[in-house]
Amino acid sequence: MPLTPEIRWIDTTAALDIACAEVADAPVIALDTEFFRENTFHPVPALIQFAAGSGPAYIVDPLAVACTHAFRRLLGEGPLKLLHASSEDLEVFAHWADVPLSPLVDTQLAQGLLGETPSMGYQKLVSHWTGKTLPKDETRSNWLLRPLTDSQLSYAALDVIYLVEVWEGQRAALVSLGRLAWLEEDCSELVAQAVRSEAADGLWYQRHRQLWRLSPRQIEAYRRLCIWREGEARSRDVPRGWLVHDRLLYAIAEQLPKNRVELARVEGLKPPLIKREGDDLLALVGEALRVDDEDLPPAMPSPMAPAFKQRLKALKAVVNAEAEALGMASEVLMRRRDLEALVTADLEGEPLSLPTGWRGLRLNEALQSALEGVSR
Repeated sequence: MPLTPEIRWIDTTAALDIACAEVADAPVIALDTEFFRENTFHPVPALIQFAAGSGPAYIVDPLAVACTHAFRRLLGEGPLKLLHASSEDLEVFAHWADVPLSPLVDTQLAQGLLGETPSMGYQKLVSHWTGKTLPKDETRSNWLLRPLTDSQLSYAALDVIYLVEVWEGQRAALVSLGRLAWLEEDCSELVAQAVRSEAADGLWYQRHRQLWRLSPRQIEAYRRLCIWREGEARSRDVPRGWLVHDRLLYAIAEQLPKNRVELARVEGLKPPLIKREGDDLLALVGEALRVDDEDLPPAMPSPMAPAFKQRLKALKAVVNAEAEALGMASEVLMRRRDLEALVTADLEGEPLSLPTGWRGLRLNEALQSALEGVSR
């Protein structure tokens, strides 16, 4: 396959529907996007690329053409869709096409299950499976400019033109290891997470690494502030940090200000922000202050405490041993924050959020035994 693929530029709905008809019977299509996201919450699509194996690379101009019913059907039904490192691409498709991709395979996840680097980049992936070296000169290109250069078009096309060949190799390797069903499970969860994006607003606060320093009432305030910020950033279509940065929400939750004078004392909070959002911020803090004690979230255990460290070490040993047996990176099995969540639940006497699916079958018995051993 050449490094100068055939390219079809698509900037009309008629051309897009023709392209969809040409690939509709393909068993697999590769997809990618180029987008801009510096001053918006939602990604601004600049290009949509797709290809079906050895055929041409179709490059859609979403600045000129809206998603059609035929393309939505291709994304939501039809062939298996291949993407590499797909999380942000899924956001682009959700916003532009308003449809979840199914069925889907993420070739980066596939590579992690084969024991390779969990976050292997696309160029390295192509080199690994095809021996081809792809150019990198347009990595930071401005994809919103028109017309695009020949170099930009070629780069965008190459992002999909080799993906089917890569998947053929990966699929054979996964089948030989008995891990194809694992990948299907992981990719189904990836699609489900993308669909739940707005519902996840209520969990954003849990990402903060210093929650354990806050009291239950401060945690409740931070939770409410984060939910508000996520909803406002989405509806106004501005980056989170442009509205209110996490560190400022955390500082407000720490101090629990009751009026604008106290709000102005929060370090880093500028007068324009107080003028624009002060009433909402104070109202949210006020709501948290009125929550009954029994309805507050629990205090978080300190990760510095010996009991926390002992449990985390025991769980990491379980995951590391299983990862070594499978020949894969430990983070493919469980992320650190998921292990920390297990430790927190165990210390608080709450039900454990153990892994599900194939990970649960491989890990759960040993994870529970490790916690029981430390607790004795």
